Amino acid sequence: MPTTLPPRTEPKPLIVIVEDEAELAALIAMQLERAGMNTQICNRATHAAKFLKKNFANLVLLDINLPDQSGFSLLEELKAADISVPIIFLTGNVEETSKVKGLEMGGDDYITKPFSYAELSARIRAVLRRTDTKADFNVTKNVRLNDQPFDFCGARVTPERLEIAFPDGAVQKIGRKELGILAYLDAHAGQVITRKALIHSVWGIHADVRSRSLDQYIVKVRDLFSAHGLELTAFRTVHGIGYIFDPRGISPDGRE
Repeated sequence: MPTTLPPRTEPKPLIVIVEDEAELAALIAMQLERAGMNTQICNRATHAAKFLKKNFANLVLLDINLPDQSGFSLLEELKAADISVPIIFLTGNVEETSKVKGLEMGGDDYITKPFSYAELSARIRAVLRRTDTKADFNVTKNVRLNDQPFDFCGARVTPERLEIAFPDGAVQKIGRKELGILAYLDAHAGQVITRKALIHSVWGIHADVRSRSLDQYIVKVRDLFSAHGLELTAFRTVHGIGYIFDPRGISPDGRE
């Protein structure tokens, strides 16, 4: 007899509830879990920051008025740590200026208390759908498929097709990490770039990537250009620090 496989179930999203009112936080968690979500309660901003720096979450419900710091400052802290997670402000602050500030800072939605749990669940799912769609375009942390093509040392790089076109007429596919490296260098021309900054920008701040691995990708980029008659003389090593891409030859800081 053929084996019948059990139906495939979608993983439950993890929602971090940052709310200092313990009873309200527990009630929100219970309702969201009934709606098919996993939850993590953090009663302080410091607790939430510590959790999110070590764990993945699909979305954060964030109160603005917390005992140790504001929800706004927590959002800034997460952004500074390169932690990208959808945020829904969930607060009793009904002032329009507060709502505008939250949305302009990068919040994905703003819900005021009191609220219905059915509406809360629906708005969480709406934000998750939007952010999942955005992530579909990600190639690396710093490059998306719909980014505009750019020129790099005589070659034309097209993120949409993961291709690089050379003056000799050859068009080749380029790896995601190599694309991320070229895009970061192009965006920071003339600046000294640390190895850590380059790794974090392409792989993400939590990636376990060592300098030797980065060096291997740099060699692949140089070899690719060299194979088509282009030498990356403008891309130089800054000993003890990292690199510099100086196509205009105006920076004295990248001398080997």
